[in-house]
Parts: sequence; C-alpha cells; structure tokens
Amino acid sequence: MKKNAILLVVLMLAALSYGQKTDVPLDVKNAFERQYPTIKKVKWEKEKDNYEAGYVVDKVRHSVLMDAKGKIIETETGIQISQLPANVREYVIKHYKGQKIKEAAEIRDAGQKLTFEAEVKGMDLIFDNKGNFIKETKD
Repeated sequence: MKKNAILLVVLMLAALSYGQKTDVPLDVKNAFERQYPTIKKVKWEKEKDNYEAGYVVDKVRHSVLMDAKGKIIETETGIQISQLPANVREYVIKHYKGQKIKEAAEIRDAGQKLTFEAEVKGMDLIFDNKGNFIKETKD
C-alpha cells in the first residue's frame, strides 16, 4: 500500500510539471519585448542554453532564438515550400525518395546570413542561401 501511495505522488508531480512553462530569464523576456513590442502571445522553449520564442503573425509562424542575456542568435520565418530554392526540392527528391517536405523556413543569423530549412521525415535539412545542402539535424 505504501508503494502505491508513493507511486501515486510521483505520478501526480510528474503530471503537474509536464505542462509547466519554461522559466525564461527576465533579461531574455525584456529583450524580446523591446525588439517585438506588438507580439503578445509567445510560446517559450528552452533549446540547450538558449531560449526560443515562437509566435504567429498573419498565419505565418516565426521564432527568435536568444541567448541567456537576450542577444538574438537567429530568427526563423515560415515560408511556402514553393519558396525554397529549386536545389532544395531537388535534393529532397534525390536523397529522400518518396518523402515530402512538411514545412519550410528561412533562417537569418545575427549577421543576417540567410539559410533555408526543410523539414523532412522528422529531420531539419539546412541549406545555404543558394539551396546547397549544409547539414541534417534531428527536429
């Protein structure tokens, strides 16, 4: 009986902590609010030592990756798959036979360097600004 009670308490604590929001440092939140004062509905996620703010404007998904001090590392904007460079679509056809691009985005780093992202089969494929393959990362 005691084991069941302990298990129940552990399960309840796990359930309570599952839906909790990411603790975002005040510096990060303040920096985001200064850069994007009109954005009110933000979903925060922790990404290694950084923080990602996700939001939607005019049905387009956006995200901003910031370090713990609030410095922008990169921004990501959802785009139509048709807006990807042709090389990206050709790469996917050749290397991921029978798979389709689920989502696409353009990413700009802090220096405004442009890369493209194509989500295929649970993987993020990253391409340079001309559509040349750079790397594959787990989504």
